[in-house]
Amino acid sequence: MTHRSRSITTALVLALGTAAALLTGCGGEPEPKRPPLKPLVIKEQTSSVTQGTGGYVVTWAGVIGNPNRWYFGENVAATVVGRDAAGKEVVRMEQPLDAVPPSGSLKFTGQATASARPVDVKLTYKPAQWRLASRIPSAFVPFPISSANTEKLGNGSYLVTGAVGNPYQKAATSLVVTALLRDAAGRLVGGASTYVDDVHAGSPRRFVLTVDSLNGTGPVTRTDITARTWGSSGRPYEELAMSGAMPPSTARPKTPPFARDRGYQAMPVDRRP
Repeated sequence: MTHRSRSITTALVLALGTAAALLTGCGGEPEPKRPPLKPLVIKEQTSSVTQGTGGYVVTWAGVIGNPNRWYFGENVAATVVGRDAAGKEVVRMEQPLDAVPPSGSLKFTGQATASARPVDVKLTYKPAQWRLASRIPSAFVPFPISSANTEKLGNGSYLVTGAVGNPYQKAATSLVVTALLRDAAGRLVGGASTYVDDVHAGSPRRFVLTVDSLNGTGPVTRTDITARTWGSSGRPYEELAMSGAMPPSTARPKTPPFARDRGYQAMPVDRRP
């Protein structure tokens, strides 16, 4: 073996040894831990009780927030427990909830019947199962609400009407529309939900729902209406986001132009000393 061959062989051995050391060092280092995900938060809740034909009708409404920016909260369930004046449990119901979007909130409502009148109704929830979203949070565009109207009925109930649109290119097969009613102080006083199917882009679908059991509350001054995909998984929302949002309208204006251009106004000259 010549001197040059020995030099080349030595260089190769040193290079391979350095690469092996680097790989060993990288493999031996523990992977950085992902910061723990924060739990869902019940931001608001309210309930009401009225006398019904088969007992006492308990209705509730709530808002759950997801503080995690990149994860869906899935397979969530709310537990509603009502107790009478003696502390006895008179109603219990577990309500499956729809998926909570990343950095978003879930507005939900429900109803159950109790054999005795509950004086205390509380909402809790089962911890969510977390799944990494396949799109950035800004891709999940909210469903627009138009022509919204809230009308007070004679029996203490409210009729809420409007239309829900679809901002995505793919049709939304099933949406849940929830209306939350608030008093002058912004306090949540009640709500109701309904379903709208087969919503296509550019063709809003009308919805009608009734919020019952609001006797004894102050006047309703605001209605918050939202729509979301139905189901305990965020997959339907992701499929819509993957289809892409509709581009902004490029249609030419239909109104005639101004008869005279308004032009511009020159700024006055500053004559201060």
